[in-house]
Amino acid sequence: MLLQLSGISKRYGAEPVLNNISFHVNERERIGMVGVNGAGKSTLLAIIAGELVPDAGTVNRRKGIRIGYLAQNGGLHSERTIWEEMRDVFADVLEMEREMRELEIRIADPKEMENPGRYEELLTRYAALSDRFRERGGFGIDNRIRSVLHGMGFGAYPPDTPVAALSGGQKTRLALARLLLQEPDLLLLDEPTNHLDIETLSWLEDYLRGYPGAILVVSHDRYFLDALAESIIEIERHAAKRYTGNYSRYIEQKAAEYEAQLKAYEQQQEEIARMEDFIRRNIARASTSKRARSRRKMLERMERVERPAGEAKRASFAFEIDRQTGVDVLEVQDLAVRFEGSDRPLFRNVSFRLQRGETVAIAGPNGIGKSTLLKALLGKIQPETGMIRFGANVKIGYYDQEQANLHPDNTVLDEVWNAFPHLEEVRIRTVLGHFLFSGEDVLKKIASLSGGEKARVALAKLMLERANVLILDEPTNHLDLYSREALETALAEFEGTLLFISHDRYFLNKMAERILELTPDGVRVWLGNYDDMLEKKRELAELGAAPEPAPHPGDRANGGAARTEARNGAGVGMAQTVARSDASGGTARGDDGRGTGSAAEARDAGARTGGTASGEMSYEAMKQAKRLERQRQRRIEQLEAEIESLEAAIAAIEAELADPAVYMDYMLVQEKQKLLDEKRSALESAYAEWEQLMA
Repeated sequence: MLLQLSGISKRYGAEPVLNNISFHVNERERIGMVGVNGAGKSTLLAIIAGELVPDAGTVNRRKGIRIGYLAQNGGLHSERTIWEEMRDVFADVLEMEREMRELEIRIADPKEMENPGRYEELLTRYAALSDRFRERGGFGIDNRIRSVLHGMGFGAYPPDTPVAALSGGQKTRLALARLLLQEPDLLLLDEPTNHLDIETLSWLEDYLRGYPGAILVVSHDRYFLDALAESIIEIERHAAKRYTGNYSRYIEQKAAEYEAQLKAYEQQQEEIARMEDFIRRNIARASTSKRARSRRKMLERMERVERPAGEAKRASFAFEIDRQTGVDVLEVQDLAVRFEGSDRPLFRNVSFRLQRGETVAIAGPNGIGKSTLLKALLGKIQPETGMIRFGANVKIGYYDQEQANLHPDNTVLDEVWNAFPHLEEVRIRTVLGHFLFSGEDVLKKIASLSGGEKARVALAKLMLERANVLILDEPTNHLDLYSREALETALAEFEGTLLFISHDRYFLNKMAERILELTPDGVRVWLGNYDDMLEKKRELAELGAAPEPAPHPGDRANGGAARTEARNGAGVGMAQTVARSDASGGTARGDDGRGTGSAAEARDAGARTGGTASGEMSYEAMKQAKRLERQRQRRIEQLEAEIESLEAAIAAIEAELADPAVYMDYMLVQEKQKLLDEKRSALESAYAEWEQLMA
């Protein structure tokens, strides 16, 4: 065991943050820590690291344990260069190397050979030092440094780059790289995936899976937690609870645990009600009072099951639109952006189209120009060349990851109300309540808010715009896990068109129907979500092939409107994931020009357009079929939840009809029977649709 926490409690003023927290960390464990923003996760890490002192409780650390701690946004501050800072990790090993070089000079000196005894001592000293140097990995230090720097996104940086010249996010990445090279017995990482692009995230996951020490990580990155964590510690309502497995397994266990606790509570309440009724009816009777008193003693001794607390309050909102766009939402041709003073464009030859109802992600490494591309589309940056054309009835809502449109001196209430002065205060307060700002919270200054709170204010303003095209730049940044899930739910129900940037791979998997991978020379187009893109890249790598950047405007991404049709129960389509640099081609459409939602028609569309060179379905047919399959799965999930709810309602009504208090009341029986018939009819319809979708 590396460390043991016992009864840790911490308050800030009168507010409790942590209460009686106890758990242990074993060697080589990978533990994820989750909880809403403000739950106390960062505070707990700081206590474990020795940066904070708890108000109560103890942290027992194994003697000699080395702990490495990366605070959230805890960047490296140094006057040295990147290379000097990394080599400083191995200062004691490098001192051995310096001593070895000195010994080599002395050993080669003929004068030393004149004294055989002293010369033998030099050789013995050199051999021992050389063995220690080899054991400590001294011969591979520079290679290790290069490998970690490259993995953490510093491969293209000159080694003599001053640390002071780096941005805040880069300094945090460099601090993490330094920790990885140090290899402490326990790594404490607070949001380590912030500021990392997808390529770096993937490298970090692989590296940490093979890390020789233990890891305790706070993260809102669900994909990261699924890939790394072997157990999850949840901080909720100031307490800690541990679950075995990764994030997805934790969600399953938590839901099952709540259902079991609720069932146990309800069963006990029914038993208590029966006992109290028996006592009330029999306590006064001479013949039964003894039994009634016995029951009363049993009731008094009964250990009560507490009603489960349920989930903490979470954000809940929806993005609505005033009217739809035309079919063609956006066309981009040969776009290039060059910054002043640069000898080459940041990117060029960017061409793609966006149609009504599509959900499209823009991906690429940090610094490639993803945010710049969005700003060019919005007219905030003047492109060097190219054409940008929006379609009819387009109303854009933009989410800026920097939240530059928030005014620090405003209160939360004023920030939203100033943007929508025609709305009544009660409406503004209601909206803010959906984003977890209630009571005095709405009077906080924007400048005093955390990153997550600022993000929720920006999303509240975005929701009130009722835009039919949402352009989002890293919308999940700063949001906790539960707010991310609320955002995903809102966007899944959004009836407009969505173009977004995200490094959140879980979010990409849930939302993206197509990915535009930005490169310096154009975009590569991938059908499907993040995992689909990875799978296709692996296939291409095995074949020794690589997709070329899309060079021209043939990117005809039709069929976006099919998403709306599929929401309404459209048919089934099996899809293959393909990558095309030129996404041109026809679209499977009905007579009215909309996606029909039929799997057979999607297959027929592939036949009409002749498929690809390899005999596969056409790009458009496959894209539409894949979208319909996603919508089919979503509808199946909705129906299964509806069926479960209807069956529970029917069982409850049938139980009521068996109650003498009900079946003795003719009018009430008629009312209950009518409701029962309606529920049974709805259940029959739901089952029929479910069976059709499962066929």
